[in-house]
Amino acid sequence: MLQFFDSYGFLIVSMFLGALLGLSVYLPLMAGQLSLASPGFYAIGGYIAAIISTQVFPAERFSIWVLLAEIGLAAIACGILAIFLGLPVLRLRGIYLAISTIAFVEILRVFALNLEITGGAVGIFGIPQPFKTQIAYLWIVLPLLCLCMALLYRIEVTELGRIWRGIREDELAAGTMGINSTYYKVLAFSLGGMLAGIAGVISAHFLNTWNARQGTFDASIIYLAFVLAGGSRTFVGPVVGGMILTALPEVLRAIAGINGLPKWLSQFFQDGRLIIFGILIVVTTIYFPKGLITPELLKTLGKSIRTRVLAKP
Repeated sequence: MLQFFDSYGFLIVSMFLGALLGLSVYLPLMAGQLSLASPGFYAIGGYIAAIISTQVFPAERFSIWVLLAEIGLAAIACGILAIFLGLPVLRLRGIYLAISTIAFVEILRVFALNLEITGGAVGIFGIPQPFKTQIAYLWIVLPLLCLCMALLYRIEVTELGRIWRGIREDELAAGTMGINSTYYKVLAFSLGGMLAGIAGVISAHFLNTWNARQGTFDASIIYLAFVLAGGSRTFVGPVVGGMILTALPEVLRAIAGINGLPKWLSQFFQDGRLIIFGILIVVTTIYFPKGLITPELLKTLGKSIRTRVLAKP
């Protein structure tokens, strides 16, 4: 068992980070906002961690307390930026909102490529790692994911969750009932940005390097696939989708390595991840419009589990 965790520690932690990034897209989607800005906030969080841990604090002075300070600073910075960005941008809807948030991601990428403090196209290397092994990052990633899931579960059954669902279903009707839709949409957008920024801080230390490739349009499509494939009507969907689709490239590489597979097919499985993600988005949108995990499915599973537990002597 220990050998398994040592061998697949990187993949396991990456799956949980993928679940966090899926939740960062799901939060504004709860209020009906198709935002693709998560990679931008993710990149900002990573750069904050990289700059502080390499240029402010020497490696020998780095500690877990510095990491926690970076997480707090990234959450505050991404939250404030999300408010300033969300106030004008969230007046748009649908595909226009998606395009504007993609523009935000691309603007940040261009800045990262041309600023000296971000290391330009090369990026920042030698970011200190607070844990000796990759699997040890679960000590911070797993509690964070559980906390986010607990908060989202609580939000979904409270007034805030009902307000977000009301705005998602019919913003005009919600406005006639006295709901300030702009406030609640910006709140959801800001929380999603903060979560992506926190994930970026952890990822920067986990990967030991950070560059402009961490926040791109490709990443926007991948994070959106996490939500659409997993399910956009319950927080469990993005968690499941993020974990499965993060592990999918490794599965595809394993398939590509099968002996006797045609060379063109092996190359497709190895390099066609974005194509496969696009196909998954189209297929799930057509045949599973609510995703693989739906509230109805969770209720059915809950009833089945309760029935089996109560049936035991």
